[in-house]
Amino acid sequence: MKLDVLERLNDARRSRRAAVLVTDVESGAVRLVVEKDGYAADPLREELAARFASGASGMVADGTVFLTVHLPPPRLVVIGAVHISQALAPMAKLAGFDLTIVDPRTAFATPERFAGVPLLAEWPDDALPRLKLDPFTGLVALTHDPKIDDGAIVAGLAAGCFYVGALGSRKTHGRRVERLRESGVDEAGLAGIRAPIGIAIGAQSPAEIAVAILAEVIAALRSRGVATNEAAA
Repeated sequence: MKLDVLERLNDARRSRRAAVLVTDVESGAVRLVVEKDGYAADPLREELAARFASGASGMVADGTVFLTVHLPPPRLVVIGAVHISQALAPMAKLAGFDLTIVDPRTAFATPERFAGVPLLAEWPDDALPRLKLDPFTGLVALTHDPKIDDGAIVAGLAAGCFYVGALGSRKTHGRRVERLRESGVDEAGLAGIRAPIGIAIGAQSPAEIAVAILAEVIAALRSRGVATNEAAA
């Protein structure tokens, strides 16, 4: 591998950007495709989109090119140290997500309730800049308190998080949308909020709601960027 390709790959990994090494099997020539730089004009764009979504390395169908995929570890930031979060934390860990819980309410955000889980008993406005949200971070807002959830949702949308979801009924979300619209969030951003949160499985208990949320998060991660690059093509 040429030094400049290796340097670009290392820079992408440090910056939590997705990248694919494209190796010509016959010649051994290697080039790097960084997702953030765009690849709509690349002759392998459909294959690249699928690999960026799945994270799976492998040979293309005709056997001429091998794709080595480098994705940042997915993260999940949960706003609200609530019962759903208690169920979601171990599930997310099993699914391979680094999870952090943020909640300024110290009565809820206690180590006793979240043993072994990174926990920030702070306002999201203070905590999220340090967490550095990015396109490989999902944000889940669960407090039902606009003073806590709304700013976090705005931050998640601004950072391009692959998933931004919020707990609440359609009526609650309608009021949320109006508040966020008044605060300057555009229509595309508003449309990107998953609410009511989670896939529709008729979930009732905190554990069932956590399952529904995690399923929706995984689906969003594994379809991340596919539609965008197909449209650009």
